[in-house]
Amino acid sequence: MSILSILEPANTSTARPTIARLTTGNIPATVGSDLLVPLADGRVTDYANFDHGASAPCLESVRAAVEAALPSYASVHRGNGYASRITTQWYERARREVHTFVGASTDDQVIFTRQTTDALNLLARAVPADATVIVFESEHHAALLPWPTERTIRLAAPTSTTAAVTAVADALRTAPEGPRLVVVTGASNVTGEIFPIAEIAAVAKAHGARVCLDAAQLAPHRVVDIAQLNVDWVALSGHKLYAPYGAGALIGRADWLNAADPYLYGGGATASVTGDETVWNQGPARHEGGSPNVIGAIALAAACAAITKHREAIEQHERSLLARLRTGLAQLPGVNTYSLFGEEADRVGTVCFTIEGLSSTLASAALSAEYGIGVRDGKFCAHPLVGRLLADSPEHGTAIRASLGLGTTREHVDRLVAAVRTLATNGLTSEYEESTHGCQPANDPRDLEAPHIW
Repeated sequence: MSILSILEPANTSTARPTIARLTTGNIPATVGSDLLVPLADGRVTDYANFDHGASAPCLESVRAAVEAALPSYASVHRGNGYASRITTQWYERARREVHTFVGASTDDQVIFTRQTTDALNLLARAVPADATVIVFESEHHAALLPWPTERTIRLAAPTSTTAAVTAVADALRTAPEGPRLVVVTGASNVTGEIFPIAEIAAVAKAHGARVCLDAAQLAPHRVVDIAQLNVDWVALSGHKLYAPYGAGALIGRADWLNAADPYLYGGGATASVTGDETVWNQGPARHEGGSPNVIGAIALAAACAAITKHREAIEQHERSLLARLRTGLAQLPGVNTYSLFGEEADRVGTVCFTIEGLSSTLASAALSAEYGIGVRDGKFCAHPLVGRLLADSPEHGTAIRASLGLGTTREHVDRLVAAVRTLATNGLTSEYEESTHGCQPANDPRDLEAPHIW
């Protein structure tokens, strides 16, 4: 195990606190990779986590960074005490780490938020009142819903990458004069498919429009580079980047953000306040009112540093497992997988599927209770897209999503495929019922009460 220091404040002695990054093997280690879970038959097994698309486990290096920062934690920017000065340096260094992670330009801002939803709502507040917003209905609700409805053009879910680019071009060609913003996901949170971001951005720029990239599902798995993609803003979440400490970020152009009212009114956002006038700060401080989530920002930066260092190994790990999972599911009768752009489309490690004759709720409950596998079921905060994908499957209104990541192993993939095969062939082995914990086997012997940890 190697320990590399990161985010260390400048001009510090060896006695001062540092933040360490832990790495094991070719990919960063995750907290909870040794988690054991009970099964309904009384056995215990290691947890197979296929719910990374909802929230990823914490990296060991992120936990180490947080633990190193906590002893000297203090509020930032306005304190002369030692702890405040050290913490301020870490906070601003975290901002620079995130800036570098997405290839932002010198003039681009990094505004720390709670998560992608918060970042996109912040940008929606900053969009000029006369702007037209163009967004696909296939977006996650966080990217679909924040924009003023009277100036928003919703495009149908595209059936190919070419169709996506064409739809944006057609919409821009007929859009009203004035500011324009195209909002596009990097990778679908339902199917994992990667959108043609650079091509959409090129069309947008040709029509004088700006582009916001929802990178929540893309950034943990592939490089996101603002300059190469030619987008104006990127929104992302720490909890999907293996840093579940409540921080995300909006990164990009400053002009609309500096012209908008502060996202949060309060301390830190103000340059001066008198009885007659309030002058608001420019830059990130304008929208980071109140005491910021310093620990969350440090965690996010530590994750960005670890992912950058191990990007090639991470991609190879995930591509191999995804191919194994998709091949396994494709061979199962009664199992249907879904996509926007077709089976050959590039995608991150997410698969959306249904099992004929079995609801997604029962299937996910059985995968958990009988096999120790965690998946997501439902409409994944993307109701219009799931409705379109399942339009020809009247028995299903919802689907199952398996999303892999760091900590997923070949054994986990093989266990999931074998479990789905059994469910598709034999159905449920137990009766299931609704409880306070959701759907679970009748007379379930497992103790599902969360233990007291404080």
